[in-house]
Amino acid sequence: MRRNGSKKRVLPWKKKVYDTGYENGYLNLSCPLHQIFYILASLFLILFFSSQINAAEDRFVSARGKMVKNDLKGRDITDPKVLEIMGRVERHRFVDKHLQSVAYADHPLPIDEGQTISQPYIVALMTQILKLKPDEKVLEIGTGSGYQAAVLSEITNTVYSIEIRKNLAEKADTRLKELGYGNVKVKAADGYFGWEEYAPFDVIIITCAANHIPPPLTKQLKEGGRLIIPLGSTTYYQTLTLITKIKGELDVQHLTGVAFVPMVGEAQKGRER
Repeated sequence: MRRNGSKKRVLPWKKKVYDTGYENGYLNLSCPLHQIFYILASLFLILFFSSQINAAEDRFVSARGKMVKNDLKGRDITDPKVLEIMGRVERHRFVDKHLQSVAYADHPLPIDEGQTISQPYIVALMTQILKLKPDEKVLEIGTGSGYQAAVLSEITNTVYSIEIRKNLAEKADTRLKELGYGNVKVKAADGYFGWEEYAPFDVIIITCAANHIPPPLTKQLKEGGRLIIPLGSTTYYQTLTLITKIKGELDVQHLTGVAFVPMVGEAQKGRER
């Protein structure tokens, strides 16, 4: 018997047991409902982060388009191939993440060891001046971030690039390989002496300032070849200079004022003597 108002006692073996699907506070993936929840949550996260990445990439595409229109076409870059490549090569991949938002602004940006990545206009201008052909062999002195080498490699089949700073050379080499620029060969060395193993070169591009043209580089320049260099004071400004080898002689054309970081190593020793 039980008195009025007293609670009915439920025997332990008659208690209902509800399976929450959790084991020790964690999802039990053997539970069908939790499997569905897990799949839906995963899909949501994938879609969310994919949309964020796509939005960022769209912004970079738009920024590249504006750069080409305003800073290249808007000045004197007229070569259709150069314009196409500058609109395709992803400059933001060659700078640190905190600088990616300004990667397509038309000015140099800092990279490691006090060096810079050249402004897009200068990269396009030097490339346009050289009038590269697909079968020409190019030597670049001053790899830096690898951006100029990437642009060159979109035109020609073979680019050799020398960087005197080992850390920069290794980082650029890794970056170029990851981005699919397999036709660029990078080594850490003093670019003043060129790369005799692969000489002669149709084109030599020097992306650091010197107060004279390194003799080893003119020796490694093929007959009819072109060499471009920021020539002059390594402290202030230089003149972008195009040298063409004609019958063993150097034809020199002074083009426009520029400002580059100085060439170091043997070139620096020459300045100190």
